[in-house]
Amino acid sequence: MRRLWAAADAGLVINPDGAANQIEGGMVQAMSWTLKEQLAYRDGRPAAAGWEDYPILRFSEVPEIEVRFVEAPREPTLGIGEASQGPTAAAIGNAVAAALGLRIRDLPLSNERIVAALLA
Repeated sequence: MRRLWAAADAGLVINPDGAANQIEGGMVQAMSWTLKEQLAYRDGRPAAAGWEDYPILRFSEVPEIEVRFVEAPREPTLGIGEASQGPTAAAIGNAVAAALGLRIRDLPLSNERIVAALLA
């Protein structure tokens, strides 16, 4: 993924930089869940002993992110803490489905899962 964009309607945005940080953080977390995160087990125990072993999005994999807010200065302020997670995961899933011509319904959308879906 090279770039992510988000448009958010948060009503009156009092701190645009802080609000954008919240949206960006949610997008990065959703990317990680959608593309990588899965707890593997070995002999009934978690295989990952620490972050080094856990499949998670690394900073080097985070694309450029652009966030814009709908200007609504007369509307009440709305919470945006987790507003970007669901739409980000859905957008990635829809992009993969459009590219492959089939929908994968289990996360993460790992290389192994994509290959298995294509071979099925």
